[in-house]
Amino acid sequence: MKPSKTVVLVYSGGLDTSVCIPFVKEEYGYERVVTVTVDVGQPAEDIREAAEKAKAMGTEHYTVDAKEEFAKDFCFNAVKANAMYEGYPLSTSIARPIIAAKAVEVAKKLGATAFAHGCTGKGNDQFRIEFAIRALMPEAIIHAPIREKNMTRSWEIEYALSKGVPIKQSLAKIWSIDENLWGRSIEGGRLEEPDFAPPEEIFQWTKSPTAAVDKVTELKVAFEGGAPVALNGEKLSPAKLIAAANVLAGENAIGRIDVMEDRMLGLKVRENYECPGSMLLLTAHKALEALVLTRDELRFKTQIDAEWSKLAYEGLWWDPFKEGLEAFIGSTQKRVSGTVTMRLYKGSMTTIGRSSPWALYNEDLASFDTKTFEQNESTGWVKNFGLQSRMYHSLVAKMGAKKGPDA
Repeated sequence: MKPSKTVVLVYSGGLDTSVCIPFVKEEYGYERVVTVTVDVGQPAEDIREAAEKAKAMGTEHYTVDAKEEFAKDFCFNAVKANAMYEGYPLSTSIARPIIAAKAVEVAKKLGATAFAHGCTGKGNDQFRIEFAIRALMPEAIIHAPIREKNMTRSWEIEYALSKGVPIKQSLAKIWSIDENLWGRSIEGGRLEEPDFAPPEEIFQWTKSPTAAVDKVTELKVAFEGGAPVALNGEKLSPAKLIAAANVLAGENAIGRIDVMEDRMLGLKVRENYECPGSMLLLTAHKALEALVLTRDELRFKTQIDAEWSKLAYEGLWWDPFKEGLEAFIGSTQKRVSGTVTMRLYKGSMTTIGRSSPWALYNEDLASFDTKTFEQNESTGWVKNFGLQSRMYHSLVAKMGAKKGPDA
């Protein structure tokens, strides 16, 4: 089979990507469709059904287990950068680069250079997936049938039925759900309405505060070099640690987020997220940073983290600017090692303790009951503090009496 007749389809198993299988054959002339599903923490049932559906439609299918790599190299990098976008942890966006990268790996093994995906022309994923593919394979040819043919959902359903595409599962789903280790997004239907109260049925990872366990949960999160390594003293692999954090925080009603999100194209959309584990780990990480980093490091890192989060949201994972930001982030994380104690209870999450060999806190200096810090030596410092500001106000008073320029 000639490589030019092969197209690699980034495949989720949903309606959009399933429709693409017969469509790229009929409309784009490809003889061989290779589907690639990348496991970044979706339900095992979804992974299995995607494989079965793809094979039923005659594709050559690959399932790539990338959970540990995603957790270590993407989720934990997000922790180090305290990555948030408009109030929620970046989850969907940081999964797209690794999904595209694994599709490129399969394509290279097959000698293929053509790709297809099921992204619409309204969302962010088209940018993220296509950037990643082109960054890793500049010669790639990329097709986006849903966007290019301006397809509607009703047209897709009719087309799927006419071509024998199995879509019963897609039709049964009321909500559009994207899920990985780091978070779960739920949208579509009435959830798009800004004033519609989300029904309890949309939540699977988190309990409501009223249904949460009626006892205080305390847990210790251990970090090494900015990355979480253990929960309550138990060392776990990155993927297993995140999964455990999702359960612990979700049982305590942590991680439900409802936001009006600004997409890259400027569309303002309503989004619901479940991010129990990521909220827990990000909160603990920031608490540890506050203990070990200097005031100026913390101040400047807030700006760096915001820039990193913007690039990650846009899917610019291999942008040189991001590499530069990570050089600074990495230098700070060398000291972000220690343990943070968190208290969870019915939707509340509080940091109640933190310790580190790199702590900048010194009890002998900070305590009100010691004399190590010579208080009287602060007199001159306090007296001259804000000197220029005081001089300015003296001049304002003086010039005001003489009818200064603003009089």
